[in-house]
Amino acid sequence: MAVLEINGLTKKYGKITALNNLNLSIESGNIYGILGPNGSGKTTTLGIILGVLAQDSGTFQWFGGQYGQYFRKEIGAILETPNFYPYLNASENLDIVRHIKGLPEQDFEEILEIINLKDRKASKFRTYSLGMKQRLAIGATLIGSPQVVIFDEPTNGLDPEGIAEVRNILKNVASSGKTVLMASHILDEVEKVCSHVAIIKKGHLLATGPVGSILSSDKMFQINTTDNLQLKSVLSDIGQIKQVNDGKGFIECSVDSAYEVAEFSKLLSEKGLIITHLVERSNSLEDEFLQITKSK
Repeated sequence: MAVLEINGLTKKYGKITALNNLNLSIESGNIYGILGPNGSGKTTTLGIILGVLAQDSGTFQWFGGQYGQYFRKEIGAILETPNFYPYLNASENLDIVRHIKGLPEQDFEEILEIINLKDRKASKFRTYSLGMKQRLAIGATLIGSPQVVIFDEPTNGLDPEGIAEVRNILKNVASSGKTVLMASHILDEVEKVCSHVAIIKKGHLLATGPVGSILSSDKMFQINTTDNLQLKSVLSDIGQIKQVNDGKGFIECSVDSAYEVAEFSKLLSEKGLIITHLVERSNSLEDEFLQITKSK
């Protein structure tokens, strides 16, 4: 079931078109990544579907329209750097959020457990690290048990340990049955966290679907020889080679998934090429992202 349907969303800021006829469907229970470089329209999209910004044209509908204008009660979201009171502890800050949402009193023990702050629940917010502050913000989105949680760049500014912790929390939140919508420009995070992805550039939707369908099954060979000019000539005559690019100190080519590196190495040797570097790897979301955005 689709929890969100976006149809033809367009938003302009003067002469700049932030969104251009965006169409997107978000299915229940997925971790959906909206991926794009800074300025691609990710935050504008989130602002519109949360009712913070008004679109110039197009429509969106949450939960099939069953909640009408009160759809926000079923959504928890962080769009900007969270603001909490520095002199209050985790539970007290969460209680203020609960009050603002107009929800009845509740015990926050389960939320604090999910965000790994149970041991620091009595500590003042000002004593928290950046990662702890971000985790408390994630906890705030879970108040009231919304069906959907939305995050804009949830790992921005965090160190590797903080990124890994937030990543695991988002996966745990999704495993509880909630739909997670995450905007990010960090390809590695989207690939590791998300089940589905939408790639946006300059307000245009370039590709969307399960991460596995966006990633091709092609292999990537990184090669270096004593004569890379001859190497390029040889590669142009090999039918299994799909694309050849200059990398940093090597030649990179995309090949059919069935093409074996041993067969490839043998062919180059038969052509008189002396191989100094040959590495095989699978395509990554970064490879696909660069290929998709380069062609648009």
